[in-house]
Amino acid sequence: MQSKNRDMPTIFVGLITCRRLERFHQKLITTTRTASCNCGQLRAEVTGEPVRFSVCHCDECQRRTGSVFAVQARFPREAVHLKGEGTEFVRTNDEGAKCRFTFCSTCGSTVFYVEERREEHIAIPVGGFADPTFPSPTVSVYEESSHPWVAMPAEMVRRLQA
Repeated sequence: MQSKNRDMPTIFVGLITCRRLERFHQKLITTTRTASCNCGQLRAEVTGEPVRFSVCHCDECQRRTGSVFAVQARFPREAVHLKGEGTEFVRTNDEGAKCRFTFCSTCGSTVFYVEERREEHIAIPVGGFADPTFPSPTVSVYEESSHPWVAMPAEMVRRLQA
């Protein structure tokens, strides 16, 4: 069935063309970042923005990082390209799920981890990116384990568990 308005196909084609250009432009400006261990042997290259960016104050993250809290960004698995050889350390979290942490066998830096029941995502410690322009965390978890002198931004979402 043809439209009585002869301009309709032109407008429709114009919208399709604009949308294709917009998608092409988005591909050009998609962010790519690389996180690596200290020696550079193990790397995670990510494309796009994280689906979650959080701070964790739990005792296990404090021990794992050697800091008073851990900061990590979670990315869709398909957005992460891993390079190098790593060694895995597995522990069970408070929710009963196994967490598989992969670290460099040479220098010991944790470069990424995957949580059981959340295998569609790969979490990467933000310090591995060594990028001061990285977005600010939006979620804070296990604050009951937080050191009393640590203060998170007021606008951050707070949760008791991950």
